[in-house]
Amino acid sequence: MADEKAILTGEHFLKGNDALAEGAIAAGCRFYGGYPITPSSEIAERMARRMPLVGGQYIQMEDEIASIAAVIGASCAGAKAMTATSGPGFSLMQENIGLANMLEAPCVIVDVQRGGPSTGLPTLTAQGDMLQAHYGSHGDYESIAYAPSTVQEMFDHTVRAFNASERYRMPVFVMADQAVGQMSSRLVIPPAQDIRVERRSVPTVPQDQYKPFDSSQLVPPMAIAGAGYRVHMTGLTHDDRGYPATDPNTHEHLVGRLVRKVRENEKNIIETEERLMDDAEVAIVLYGSTLGPAWQAVQEARKEGIKVGVLRFITPWPFPRAAVERVSKNVRAILVVEHNLGQMVHPVREYASCRVQHLGCPGGRLITPQEILRDLRRLSA
Repeated sequence: MADEKAILTGEHFLKGNDALAEGAIAAGCRFYGGYPITPSSEIAERMARRMPLVGGQYIQMEDEIASIAAVIGASCAGAKAMTATSGPGFSLMQENIGLANMLEAPCVIVDVQRGGPSTGLPTLTAQGDMLQAHYGSHGDYESIAYAPSTVQEMFDHTVRAFNASERYRMPVFVMADQAVGQMSSRLVIPPAQDIRVERRSVPTVPQDQYKPFDSSQLVPPMAIAGAGYRVHMTGLTHDDRGYPATDPNTHEHLVGRLVRKVRENEKNIIETEERLMDDAEVAIVLYGSTLGPAWQAVQEARKEGIKVGVLRFITPWPFPRAAVERVSKNVRAILVVEHNLGQMVHPVREYASCRVQHLGCPGGRLITPQEILRDLRRLSA
């Protein structure tokens, strides 16, 4: 069977969660630390089978707090590392996500979202964790997040997430949801040599000159613990050597750099997709699993003479404000469609110069094309 192969290639018919696991392996992930939680459990199950076949390590921890801690430790030891969870587990991980940002430990955190709050709807879809992906931990930091809309993108965007985490030396999110994670569809995995795989920059200076948090570089090279370089890591504010230095100037310098390495590279990070926007008078802004029903609604609306297009956030974080600003100048109204009661609509409203309307539900079901078409008719009237 296909799972017996070390690296899969070719055409497959897989669940989104399985495609994501294969994307992680193709990107070089060789450590998975996690705790099973619906609707992400297929990722853990597949990684448990696949990691030994590619020379990797799978470990099931006692909870989500320990899972992200193990992932951070594996990253600092040189492994490309990942965990996957859903809403309640994502909440438990937030403190250590802040630690990963402070340690500048590259890793990938997958959130297959479900209905909340609390235990909520374990088996049904939602998009209620989107703001948490940016603001969940305390303090100032920036986030990079991908929001796949298809099974193919579950694979592709996981590869991109690993590349971004290595390039910018930070945790990166894949914000999936139950609908995408558990749908099955065609997946094409290219030959390994055709998949772009990045690795973190490592130090080349003599050992006595190495500074693990060298502030002269926006993204300092990262030595592997145990490889000969002196490495000191702490969640406390630290100087270039990694030693605690709890004074305002050091803190401002360090945290400023953590933020700048994303903000100064936004043009290289942010990805959006536009459909039928050339003549659009109304724009639908969306991400993730809302693409399917929204696109069907767009096709029906076009038949009725309603000029509507789509702006999709492939990377909801960093927020694609330039795209929103540009699109909003050319349309009369924006309809934000998301499976929550209002999350990404807030930054859209902040940057849009036109009317913004929200269509949402708290999860548990997909918003239908008919509901979207109803609102498009109102906006175009």
